[in-house]
Amino acid sequence: MSVDKETVRRIAKLARLALEEERVEPMMNELNQILAWVQQLEEVDVAGVPPLTSVVAQKLKMRTDAVTAGGDADAVVANAPESEDHFFVVPKVVE
Repeated sequence: MSVDKETVRRIAKLARLALEEERVEPMMNELNQILAWVQQLEEVDVAGVPPLTSVVAQKLKMRTDAVTAGGDADAVVANAPESEDHFFVVPKVVE
């Protein structure tokens, strides 16, 4: 796949970038180089390679799933500047 000048202009418009006309050609070359590099990655044989979530194999620490009494609503709003019926009161920001 290759990118032409019109595609570069369209991408810039969609990304809301102010792209001057003298930057269109260099940007086209840069995007084509990036796409060529990505196309090289398609040639890599990844059959049998498990997907990674991290470069370091690690397991998450598990905790017991225990039922608790829940939070104390009075303690939760104790430091709030203003509260009402165990809810935080905040200024209205949307009209």
